[in-house]
Parts: sequence; C-alpha cells; structure tokens
Amino acid sequence: MRGVFLFSAVFSIIALVTITVFLFASGVPFIAKTGFTKFLFGSDWIPLADTPSYGIFPMIVASLYVTALSVVIGIGIGLFTAIALYRFCPRRLVAPIRQMINLLAGIPSVIYGLFGMTVIVPFIRDYISPSGVGYGILSASLVLGVMILPTIVSVSLDALTGVPNTYYEGALALGASKEQATFKIMLPAAKSGMLAGVVLAIGRAIGETMAVIMVIGGSPEMPESLFQSVRTLTANIAMGAMESSGDTLAALIATGVVLFVFTLILNISFSVLKRDKSDKHTEKKRKWGTKK
Repeated sequence: MRGVFLFSAVFSIIALVTITVFLFASGVPFIAKTGFTKFLFGSDWIPLADTPSYGIFPMIVASLYVTALSVVIGIGIGLFTAIALYRFCPRRLVAPIRQMINLLAGIPSVIYGLFGMTVIVPFIRDYISPSGVGYGILSASLVLGVMILPTIVSVSLDALTGVPNTYYEGALALGASKEQATFKIMLPAAKSGMLAGVVLAIGRAIGETMAVIMVIGGSPEMPESLFQSVRTLTANIAMGAMESSGDTLAALIATGVVLFVFTLILNISFSVLKRDKSDKHTEKKRKWGTKK
C-alpha cells in the first residue's frame, strides 16, 4: 500500500508537470511572437482574417464577470443553505436534503447547459432582458451558480460540523441565542474551511466550459451588458480547438496559459491569505500568553 500511495502521488506530480510544460512550451512562444500587450489587452479576435488579430481581453473580462456573478449567487445561496442544514433544519431532513444537493454534482454539465438554454434563456429573454436577448452573462451566471452549489454547501457544512460543539454550548450557557451562537461563534470558527469551499467554487466556475457555451452566446465582444452575447476564455478554447491549426491553435493554447496562470494566482492568493490569518492568530495567542 505504501508503494500504491507513492505511485499515486508521483503520478499526480508528473501529470501536473506534463500539462504545465505542454502549455508553456506551446503557448509562450506565440505570446512572445504576437506581443504580450497585444495578445492580453487586444480587443479583436479575428483569427481567420487576411491580417489575423488575437486579442483576448474581451474574453478575460467576460470570464471575470461570469465567475464573479456566479460565485456571488452560489455563495449567497450555498452558505445560508449550509447554515440552515447545520442548526435550523429538522434533523430528520438534513440527510435527505444534503443527498439531493450532492446529486447536483453528478449531473453532467451539458444537462445544465441544456436546461439553461431551454428554460433560463427564454425566461430572461421574455421577462427580464431590456434588449430581448436571453443569451449572455446573466444566463451563464445563473447556471454556474447552481452548478457550484454542491461544492459550497458540502465544504461549508463540513467546516461547521468540524468546529467543537462546546463552542456552541458555551455560547448558549453565556446567554447567547441560537442565532447569535451560530453566526457570531460557529461561523467565524469555521471561516477557514468555508473559504476553501469558496475557492474551489471559483475554480469550478472559471473552468466550466460546456454549460457556458450553451447559454452565453459566443460573440468575442467586449461585455457592456448582462444581456449581451459574449465569450469566455474556456468557451473560446472549446469552440475553436477541434477545427484550428497553425497560429490559431497556438493562440488557443496561449489562451489556456492565461487561464492556467489565473487559476494559479487564485490558489496562491488563498494559501497566502490563509497563512497570514494563521500567523496572526498564533501571534495573538502568544501575546495573550505573555500577558498572563
């Protein structure tokens, strides 16, 4: 078993290194040839023109908009769902509801996209959109918000249940209400684990492809409205990877490099934030011990 575990760990590292080398070896030379500023901040994506242009800035902005809005929707619903299951839901209903939420993670993304295309897009087009366009950032964000719910709810609920119950009982013994003990004692104690769930949800949202393609429209234009057909980085890669070659394929791989760097920055930022908070907590405990 020690050999099996060692092989699994080494295989994971080899896979990560292989993907990283492939992306940077194929994408960075194209970025250098095109120009970093022109590629990253260019506003025109016209790979088949007589004079091709490979600007991905509109797709970067669209990806950030979709990710941010979907995470706001998912966090708002997911965190309150986890809190409700933790303390405010009848015990006999917690397990069935949690299983139903976990089943959302098993639904293929293309099914989410199909649902969004046949239900959400027509609803937004007919009742919400001022321009009469249903495809766009809002539709994609609603679909992604539902898709990331299982991650946020499961991780947040595990973080809350991992906090010693003596914290809750002690707060009640000191006169706190059920709501005060939950939101002012248990929630801050579990915030590190809940933040991990949020980061995982952001990674899922920014990397989702199929469902986004089906509801966002696909026009490589600068986002100016929630009800506008746009294109994300992942959608751009998926829509052109099977048919492209030469510089266009290299441009798509370079887009993957940008997406990879975004995800890497996200994870590093979370690690640094978590470590800083842990160091501050340790320093407070040390100062408190010195005072005593």
